[in-house]
Amino acid sequence: MTDTQIPTTDSDSHGFDTSRGRRNRLLIIGGAIVVVVAVILAVVLWPSSNSKSANETNGATLYVVSAEGNAAEQQLINFVAKNVAPKYGIKVAFKGLSDSTTLNRAVSDGDVAGTIYQHKLWLGQVLQANPDFKEVAATPVFRWGFGIFSDKYSSPDQLPDGATVSLYSDPANEAQGLWLLERAGLITIKPGINKWEASSTDDIATNPKHLKFKLLDFAAQTRALPDLDATVGYTEYYIAGGVDLSKQIFAPPAPDEFAGQLTIGTRWEKTSNIQNLVKAFQDPAVQDFLRTDPQVKGSLLPL
Repeated sequence: MTDTQIPTTDSDSHGFDTSRGRRNRLLIIGGAIVVVVAVILAVVLWPSSNSKSANETNGATLYVVSAEGNAAEQQLINFVAKNVAPKYGIKVAFKGLSDSTTLNRAVSDGDVAGTIYQHKLWLGQVLQANPDFKEVAATPVFRWGFGIFSDKYSSPDQLPDGATVSLYSDPANEAQGLWLLERAGLITIKPGINKWEASSTDDIATNPKHLKFKLLDFAAQTRALPDLDATVGYTEYYIAGGVDLSKQIFAPPAPDEFAGQLTIGTRWEKTSNIQNLVKAFQDPAVQDFLRTDPQVKGSLLPL
């Protein structure tokens, strides 16, 4: 014999090394198990293509959403749910969501029935940024209170030369702010530009007081009020921020272009649930509520 060892073989291997084959079989079996489990999870967790939205389901609760913290809009939806929706054979409830994109996606996908969160120009801005969203403004519902606020002055005429004024930082609501400043006699917008489309300070033709502008988001407006000569924004946010309405120095009724709209998903526009939802928000009782209810006074105005 020599010092070289001859490897032994399994009696069933017929002289071949079978360890690799066993490993391959185990990998194949393991992979098959993973695929089966994945398929089962997909079936269980992924919504069926045949699943129905509440928008097309008889007797389902139709959620109308607004941004979380918009108390006046919540009050309006709750009023419709309790006092108006039963007349049209539907159930309505309020739901708050955290931001515009989430809110509009929920409307487009049919997870909720609609929103009263936005005017047409804001909706157009959302749809331009999210072309996969399918939504339409179904009917105007109210006008937002929108005005000029100041801690230092009691009328727009008192603003000094070079005063610093804040506007909202998104184009649609910046346009409303510029239009309001023009109505207050503080600026003019360039000829040929639709007032509701003057989306930046570059669209200003004349600025006799040489106003300086600061662009801020919704939440920052009320906090910045003590540090600025004036701010321009929605009354609802100032009330929520504890600002006394005496600080509102100019607030004419908002133009039709900035009326709050009931926005619905285009796919369900013709369903009986959504048609009855639109009728509920068009009911005269809604305008009576806006005229008389102290909970929404100053924030939401009748059409």
